[in-house]
Amino acid sequence: MRLKADMHVHTMYSGVGRLGKLRFPESIDRPEAVVDAARAKKLDILCITDHNSIEGALIAKEYAKQFDDIEVVVGEEVSTRDGEIIGLWLTERIPPMMSSEDTVKEIRRQNGIVIAPHPFSFHVPALNNKVLELDVDGLEILNGGHVDKYSNRMASEVSKKNPGRWAETGSSDAHSVSTMGYAWTEFDDDGSKDLRSAILEKRTTPEGIPCPVDKWVAWSITVVFKAFKMILKSMFGLLKPVPDDPLVTSVLNISGHKKFPAIISAMIYLFPPVPYLACIASNTWLNRRAKKLLDRFSETLEKIAPTQHH
Repeated sequence: MRLKADMHVHTMYSGVGRLGKLRFPESIDRPEAVVDAARAKKLDILCITDHNSIEGALIAKEYAKQFDDIEVVVGEEVSTRDGEIIGLWLTERIPPMMSSEDTVKEIRRQNGIVIAPHPFSFHVPALNNKVLELDVDGLEILNGGHVDKYSNRMASEVSKKNPGRWAETGSSDAHSVSTMGYAWTEFDDDGSKDLRSAILEKRTTPEGIPCPVDKWVAWSITVVFKAFKMILKSMFGLLKPVPDDPLVTSVLNISGHKKFPAIISAMIYLFPPVPYLACIASNTWLNRRAKKLLDRFSETLEKIAPTQHH
């Protein structure tokens, strides 16, 4: 039987990101809601890979135990000094900003699987050629969050140039339930143990497409609006501590003099044309940058020689 796994998904435990001077939650979705969405989208395996945290993954795994149609794998997208690395089947959080080599060693100590997410991205932290030097099990050659025409293509071509070295994977890299389900990994048999075997035996197949841009615009509006409401409530003392809610904790930790500028920035961003203008500007930059990289694509690929994997 052919099954589907999304191997790169975020929850509200992924922390806070930046868009210029605007800070916003990477995701506002609770782990339980992400599991529910995965079931609705007919996924068989869900890998929760929050930034530098496994807390959301542990919650999701516990919640999913009541269902017989979904399994959750505990993962983490770890920030290293060389780019991001995903560890799957983890039992402990891996601290950020170690070297990529030490991060891989720590994943191995936990008997985990090493995945290189968006390995040749030019707009998020990526390993790039460093991936050739590391003990990596899977190469994410289809990342649903990368709409540019360069990043996924380069990953695919590098994989072809090193046949049999990595399992090829696809993932949504979803930061909201609305951006899940566009890219995934297919494999044979039944259950997460078979997914693990399929990765190690290089029997995985990436499927799907990058997520449509309008879904990412909707995500940005939703998270900024949520942050706006929470900050506004905190300014009037209406936001009470919630121990298991990292977003509430983050907002309450914002110093008072930073809250007003944050409110103004959010109001500007939420003004109807702004998110769409920001999207157009972002896509224009991505397309121009991708075009420059594609103009020397063959030359760049030629320099990435196949390497002997030890």
